[in-house]
Amino acid sequence: MKMTRRGLWFVLLLVISSAKIAAAAPQDSAQDKDRAAIEKSVQNYMDSWNTHDVHAVAMTYTEDCDFVNNFGALTHGRAGMEATFGPFMSGPYSATHQMGTVRSIRFLKPDVAALDVDWEMTGAKNPDGSTRPTRKGIHSLVMTKQDDGSWLIAIMHVHEFTATPPITPQQTQPPPVR
Repeated sequence: MKMTRRGLWFVLLLVISSAKIAAAAPQDSAQDKDRAAIEKSVQNYMDSWNTHDVHAVAMTYTEDCDFVNNFGALTHGRAGMEATFGPFMSGPYSATHQMGTVRSIRFLKPDVAALDVDWEMTGAKNPDGSTRPTRKGIHSLVMTKQDDGSWLIAIMHVHEFTATPPITPQQTQPPPVR
């Protein structure tokens, strides 16, 4: 069987392409697993938020996390997250519902990923009890892979597309003594 030069090049190209595909498969498979784990972690954050469990929300972050809200205020660490969000979760955010969709994931290293999450929040209240408008924006995250294969939020910056003024949870004051 005589093979033409063109046929030989075709076979060689096919062999090289097959080798590249085979070599890429394990990495792609690992990244697919990590993408699924990242999406699961983002959903866990949303589910924890929607149960208004400030401790569960804090546990979706690394111990030394940094959180920057849409007004530029920085909160550091899980303890800071609980201290900052506790009054909100029992006050103006006590009836909120948050949804998020992962827009993009970029692996900076095998155990570090940058991602953007489109988010929407309904049900926030003003200090007078009136409902605030629906909020929408992007969470810019850096997540890190943990030893157990899960992913936690190391850095979150909140970008909001809706113009909502900042709120502070109302402090409950005892009635005046008469």
